[in-house]
Amino acid sequence: MTGTCHAEREGSTLVITIERPGVRNALDKATAEAIAASLDELDADPAVRVGILTGAGGNFSSGMDLKAFAATGERPQVKDRGLAGLTEAAPAKPLIAAVEGYALAGGCELALACDVIVAGESASFGIPEVKRGLIAGSGGLLRLGERIPPSIAIEHALTGRPMSAPEAHRWGLVNKVVRDGAALEAARALAAEIAENSPVAVRATTKVMREARRWPAEQVWPRMHAALADVLAAPDAAEGARAFVERRSPRWSD
Repeated sequence: MTGTCHAEREGSTLVITIERPGVRNALDKATAEAIAASLDELDADPAVRVGILTGAGGNFSSGMDLKAFAATGERPQVKDRGLAGLTEAAPAKPLIAAVEGYALAGGCELALACDVIVAGESASFGIPEVKRGLIAGSGGLLRLGERIPPSIAIEHALTGRPMSAPEAHRWGLVNKVVRDGAALEAARALAAEIAENSPVAVRATTKVMREARRWPAEQVWPRMHAALADVLAAPDAAEGARAFVERRSPRWSD
């Protein structure tokens, strides 16, 4: 890790923290590469089942470091993987965003690339790139209209207006709103609940739910059947059934 990102394993969860609080966790190239390395660690460690992405100092991320961009044209992209190595190449394991404060521009795009979002009640989401002569080209324009009604998404994309956590929850962008300062705690609880389940089934479920909406219509059921066949062939399927019959907790494989 670098001084701008820290990853810490907590049991079966890897907590990845963006640590540039002095600039509201704005993303420069070094930070982007450090986040990407942490995501690689998430997938590589068989003992880790869920990831949490959060920010230090009361903010999630204010997006691309505009000072670095203005000075040198530097962008926080990772080759073939998008913003911070996440927006175009998500990890195989589920990722939860624990959001406090600002999740704006690229910060909002990182949150949108996560599978679940937990937010403090004063958190703010938005893609204000049009106010700076830019567009939300790291997934914001693609994902926001999938997570909330398209008419609401385009209004916020065109105006650059931020969205409060309660409003984001009302539209379905945020899964849970908690008191300020408690987003990470709530994300840890959710991660622990996910980690109780079969790692094989969780990875397969994550993959299908991320990708199915983009499958060609004629391939939807064949791909669904293939995913199910892979899960049924894994040891966890038989173990889950045995555990149910024997009224005990399952012993999952890695």
